[in-house]
Amino acid sequence: MPSLSAKDKVRLGARAALDKKALDLQVLDLQGISGVADFFLICSGSSTTQLEAIVEAVRHALKVEGVRPRHSEGTRESGWLLLDYGDIVMHIFLEETREFYALERLWGDAPLLSVER
Repeated sequence: MPSLSAKDKVRLGARAALDKKALDLQVLDLQGISGVADFFLICSGSSTTQLEAIVEAVRHALKVEGVRPRHSEGTRESGWLLLDYGDIVMHIFLEETREFYALERLWGDAPLLSVER
């Protein structure tokens, strides 16, 4: 089975998150800007239950394609869950936690990648 590109993986994860009604989803294209990852997916949920649903949907969608996270961290209660797939890092926040950390401002020079549904 051919492996998915970073762009394919982040789009697959984004569609899975949107299927669980993720709010204000953005994909930052960090290629050539950062050595951390090629893409950051950032989205919000309105409750800890929704955060967990988004994370599980993303994990499942990528697992079906043979892709597993290298690392995950955070708890629902912290308001920030992170899935690290190496070339893509997904940040799933409660809305108020996302506003506090403001990753979009920190990476403001990164172009946005469009995600088709």
